[in-house]
Amino acid sequence: MSGFSVVRVLAVLIKEFKQITRDRLTYAMILALPIVQLLLFGYAINAEPRHLPTALLVQEDSVFARSITASLANSQFFRIVAQARTPAELDDLLRRGEVQFAITIPGDFSRRVARGDQAQILVEADATDPSATGSAVAALANLPAQALTRDLAGALSLRAQSRPPFEVVVHRRYNPEAITAFNIVPGLLGVILSMTLVMMTSLSVTRETERGTMESLLATPVEPLEVMVGKLAPYVLVGAIQTVVILVLARFLFDVPMVGGWDGLTLGVCLFVIGSLALGFLISTVAASQLQAMQMSFFYILPSILLSGFMFPFRGMPGWAQAIGEVIPVTHFLRIVRGALLKGQGLEDMWRELLALLAFVCVVTAVTLARYRRTLD
Repeated sequence: MSGFSVVRVLAVLIKEFKQITRDRLTYAMILALPIVQLLLFGYAINAEPRHLPTALLVQEDSVFARSITASLANSQFFRIVAQARTPAELDDLLRRGEVQFAITIPGDFSRRVARGDQAQILVEADATDPSATGSAVAALANLPAQALTRDLAGALSLRAQSRPPFEVVVHRRYNPEAITAFNIVPGLLGVILSMTLVMMTSLSVTRETERGTMESLLATPVEPLEVMVGKLAPYVLVGAIQTVVILVLARFLFDVPMVGGWDGLTLGVCLFVIGSLALGFLISTVAASQLQAMQMSFFYILPSILLSGFMFPFRGMPGWAQAIGEVIPVTHFLRIVRGALLKGQGLEDMWRELLALLAFVCVVTAVTLARYRRTLD
């Protein structure tokens, strides 16, 4: 047996470099993945969201009410986006998730401040995601001492010296105890379905291509849509079983409240499962091996976890990251699940999210069928 040979090492080295040039997709993803992670964690992730959408219900036209409104608008945490006319309208904005905070200034606010009679304003927070509201709620502690400093002058100056002129009453809606599991566990439904269905489907179809059994299927007079439906149908049952298991465990292990909204939740689950399976099938038409299929699946799952609002507050991300997140189907599915279980939203409340999932299913299915037809040549 001969000793160590530099020539043989160089031969193996050249062979590996040639192999890299043949499998450009795999190595391109290996290089791109750390760059994507760096950009997402460095620029997109923000655990302390600011400029959160806020709705106001001002029941009196007074100097004090205008000063509080201006103080909130000048804050880094609140962004006034709506002026409600009735308490019911304010409640609808909060329940549908259009705003993060709903603030009510009552009709007798100025009179109570002038008399020193325990004036209050009500702040209702959408606490389905406790981390999204924590910093903003903490900032409200400074509002009574700062908002009316210019207005409490002359005879009213004593009102500002003895104690704060008013009190901020905070109601955390839908998750009053700020239990993180109420937000994370329902969100896990979308993440688990994405990880299993997309990856399983892409690997299953790619495995048949590697083993040569797909050639036998392509030789039969079966239409692309028939092949797609036949191969994905069993995984629909898998997705249904996973959904039931997760919801049952969420209820009995974590006491996640299930207020209602079962019609919208059921439709959302069906659309999301079908879309995830179609995406897995699409990946299988691009990937040349199971390794590539797994890498491409992970390339989809990583942004789904980071940019969908599952781990970090969605409204805390910059505008460009939110725009990317709106394209990801997991984002809309998480809103459907949390809205149904924690808020009792119905079809009339979540139709935008359902429409987004339907568009995703249609687009991915159309692209998949087009890609599959090209593989028939």
